[in-house]
Amino acid sequence: MFRPLPFFIGLRYTRAKRRNHFISFISLISMLGLTLGVMVMILVLSVMNGFDRELRTRILGMVPHATISSEQPMDDWQTLATRLEEHPQVIAAAPFIQLQGMLTHNGSVAPVLVNGVIPDAEKHVSIIEQHMTEGALSDLQDGEFGIIIGELIAKRFGVQVGDKLTFVLPEASVTPAGVFPRLKRFTVAGVFKVGAELDSSLAMIHAGDAARLSRWQPGQMQGLRVKLDDLFQAPKVAWDLALTLPGNYYAQDWTRTHGNLFAAIRMEKTMIGLLLLLIVAVAAFNIISTLVMVVTDKKSDIAILRTLGASPGTIMGIFMVQGSVIGVIGTLAGGVLGVLAALNVSAMVAGLESLFGVQFLSSDVYFISYLPSQLIWNDVVLICLTALGMSFAATLYPAWRASRTEPAEALRYD
Repeated sequence: MFRPLPFFIGLRYTRAKRRNHFISFISLISMLGLTLGVMVMILVLSVMNGFDRELRTRILGMVPHATISSEQPMDDWQTLATRLEEHPQVIAAAPFIQLQGMLTHNGSVAPVLVNGVIPDAEKHVSIIEQHMTEGALSDLQDGEFGIIIGELIAKRFGVQVGDKLTFVLPEASVTPAGVFPRLKRFTVAGVFKVGAELDSSLAMIHAGDAARLSRWQPGQMQGLRVKLDDLFQAPKVAWDLALTLPGNYYAQDWTRTHGNLFAAIRMEKTMIGLLLLLIVAVAAFNIISTLVMVVTDKKSDIAILRTLGASPGTIMGIFMVQGSVIGVIGTLAGGVLGVLAALNVSAMVAGLESLFGVQFLSSDVYFISYLPSQLIWNDVVLICLTALGMSFAATLYPAWRASRTEPAEALRYD
């Protein structure tokens, strides 16, 4: 007779008696706390997923997944590139010459890493062509000493396409007049923007011009940049390539240059997830205090139900339903709000930056200049199931205490 009743009575008990609004208030606070905890957890993990995605697509789209280099300049890099591309994990290979130095303009100085590239080959291993704001990668011509710089470098010097920059190499030239640094004037051929720290530290020139600055023979290269199908296999693939190639070659992969950043984001995501899970746990276990107060408030009702024949299991089910309703409503509301916030947080932050004229994330400090977000539905499902599980677990003890109520004791003073 009483088996269908736990659900309906539990729903009715979600709201306390009119004379005791404090219990209703505590129930509402428990529900709102669970909503807020679930929403914040979904939002923050989506932002961390966004940072992880931007690292993989932007930073690792510009820097090499792996490089194969030699102590001596490579004379026949085309044959070596063809051999590398035969590996099933290698998508493409392109030559490079890397130079470190400083760019100067009107008294301003900026340290820079200059990559000498062949435009037709570089576009297959880099995303720079999709992020040019001025000029094009193909504007780099052998012998013209053109240079493509990041947007932050261009803003720092106040230059645009067609202006001149001086590249200073960390080598000295001995002349009859004394020792002078090696200098070379370049013409700005293009500007790129990837929204990352590379905008302030990376530049590109033609590989032929880089060979001249390195005093190498035409066609000689420092190494080959390799783009992989699975960048997380880069350490293993790079090692395999170096071992299978004839001659003395050594390999380096992105985990040595940017792996610490990737590991830091993964660790932060894990730690922040655990901390936010504690917030959800606190909100879920607030249900315990709510149900304990409801059990105290409903002792006479429990006694009457027991007198009419309700079993301890039925009484326990009533209060488990009540606590579960709070958990379900709070979790669903938090899930919906969290998804909406995660889908719109990038636009909202950009709007606030435009409204107040400030930039919350600067690529001079952080590795990107905007707040990314990537909603992963598996995370949403896991968070909601965890919150529901905690809410259900929180109902067990108060419901068990309610089922142990003795009718005679409860009705003695009523």
